[in-house]
Amino acid sequence: MRTWLFRSLTLALSGTVVGAEAPSPADSGAGVFYLPENARYTIVDSVRDSLRFTLDKTLRRDEHGHLVGISSFVNPEGKVMGWHDFGNLEGPGWAANAAGGAWEIDNWGRFLGKLDWRTNALAILDHVLEGGFLDEATGFIRGYRETTSGKFCLNYKHQSDWFCPGSMAKVAYQLLLFADNFPLRDARRERLERMATRTAAWIRDHVESVPNGWYPRRTTPDGKVYRKSPEGGDDPFWQTSADSLFILQLQAGLTARKLVDYRTTLREKTGVFVRAGGIFGSINHDTYDPQENVAYSVAFRTLLPIARLLKDESIRAFAYDRCLAGLDQFKMTDDRNGVATRGLLFMEKSWDTAYLWENAEAALAYFEAAADTRRADPARAQQFELNGHTILRAIAKHHYGPYGFLTEGVDWNNHVGQQHHIGQAKYGAIQYTEPFLNNQHIAEPTLFYLERLATKRTRDGRRQWLDCEGNLLLEQTARSR
Repeated sequence: MRTWLFRSLTLALSGTVVGAEAPSPADSGAGVFYLPENARYTIVDSVRDSLRFTLDKTLRRDEHGHLVGISSFVNPEGKVMGWHDFGNLEGPGWAANAAGGAWEIDNWGRFLGKLDWRTNALAILDHVLEGGFLDEATGFIRGYRETTSGKFCLNYKHQSDWFCPGSMAKVAYQLLLFADNFPLRDARRERLERMATRTAAWIRDHVESVPNGWYPRRTTPDGKVYRKSPEGGDDPFWQTSADSLFILQLQAGLTARKLVDYRTTLREKTGVFVRAGGIFGSINHDTYDPQENVAYSVAFRTLLPIARLLKDESIRAFAYDRCLAGLDQFKMTDDRNGVATRGLLFMEKSWDTAYLWENAEAALAYFEAAADTRRADPARAQQFELNGHTILRAIAKHHYGPYGFLTEGVDWNNHVGQQHHIGQAKYGAIQYTEPFLNNQHIAEPTLFYLERLATKRTRDGRRQWLDCEGNLLLEQTARSR
């Protein structure tokens, strides 16, 4: 029996075509990628629901007054899915994403003038800072803690035999971004910047090099190359994972803030990446494919600021022509097997589900491209904007239940099995999500758009934000901000 309720705006998404022939991921049909905005349920409404789900259904207050995630894997009612690898885990690590999720909540709290959201975001951050995840003397980060036992672990398998240095760098970069939200000489700001600096130094000093000049996908806790997969077999992408882009992202962030100068390393490692034609192997720790959609998005978002730092137009051109353009191969231009997939990107050929944190990252890449090209090439910038909007509009169709839940992925080809789908449909949305990641990552590109690209105007004492097509995304009383 169904224990969840469909939102009225998403009823049409549950239809399936039983026995339909599953098209190839590369077959995008004769349709178009673009989707129009839904004025009754905008991309901002979608973000509000996702944040509502995280804040209302997936956190608990601990004995220190901090907010702690109940699990990295929950259902539409916010119930822990302890049977899954991500279940019964919390912390700042890849799947749990507490630092990044808290930063997004804080940003939206600042933007909307919601003091309670900001207070809650700081309570999540303080759990990361005080909960035993960070070794502030060395810069090493332990990504996860079991909610059932209190045991710390380095990977989503609840073990500590390996970890991904790229993902550790991602956490440190999120802490660095969060530091920007505090005033100069604020104690939290200084602590966050210091931790990010030391994490980058730990990676520099301890992570073993690999033959191709890139970084290893996984290492042992002391930084030695770990060539196995989490399942125990050989990982063919042990030195060709795009997860290592996050190391460059951290180094670039520190350099831009004049905290440490990593320009020599950035020039070297970016050269390795470009000479290889791009390194786009799976970022997700549990997938294995030479071309993963989010790898292209992260590559663009990492190389663009590096090109600015190094004043190198060849890197900028590579970011656009190879990385951002590479997203085209994943676009879905039709609704497949009765599921709303038009406007989404499938993840990779070997695992063709459309997962939503990866889609949100692609939207962010397109919006950053729009901001970068708007002055020099307005027509091109508008196309980038529409690509980003289309992805967020497609994602907005996949909230389920009364609490704002956003599915982790749209499984249009029954890759994960219908027993894991909303309503047990053969093809459809997955009935679980990662609160701070798949459920919530739409918060970042949507806010970037509102702050950097949206048209802003005031009418009758109301502040309005409109997209490039004139759609009203948000309206507030002028004094509320």
